Amino acid sequence: MLYPLSYGGRRVEHVAGRPRRAYRTGDTVWPMDPEAPHVLVVDDTASIRFLIRTNLELAGFTVSEAVDGQECLEILRSAETLPDVVTIDVMMPRMDGVAAVQAIRADPRLTNLTVAMVTTQGHPTSVQRAIEAGVDVYVTKPFDPDHLVTTLSDLVAQCRAQRRAE
Repeated sequence: MLYPLSYGGRRVEHVAGRPRRAYRTGDTVWPMDPEAPHVLVVDDTASIRFLIRTNLELAGFTVSEAVDGQECLEILRSAETLPDVVTIDVMMPRMDGVAAVQAIRADPRLTNLTVAMVTTQGHPTSVQRAIEAGVDVYVTKPFDPDHLVTTLSDLVAQCRAQRRAE
């Protein structure tokens, strides 16, 4: 997989030989392909959001971003269509990832949303706190981008299969 440094989040007509899958307004990406998996990436570090976004977009995902747990909840609560998966960091301003996951699980509309925690916090206590809050997957930074894409692809497949079964 390619990880181009020149991507820069600009509009891209063709990435890795594929037609553009989305258009961007501000930090929000709107899907052009309704079947493309959609991920909301929540992290206060712009370079991490960029890394995750770039690798997911190269794999055909549609990606939206939030800078903290509060913005994540605002986006989710106002969304007409929910993303397939949310990736979320632990340590962020205004509202941390664990509090955001707890709020997601407490909201009847959001409770079944798939959440992957992507964080530097690898201590067993931090992992346990996240699991108790309701995360589905815990990935520690630094991570292998290919592994993260594969993990999120698997989560999307499970999520969509579960929705079809309901």
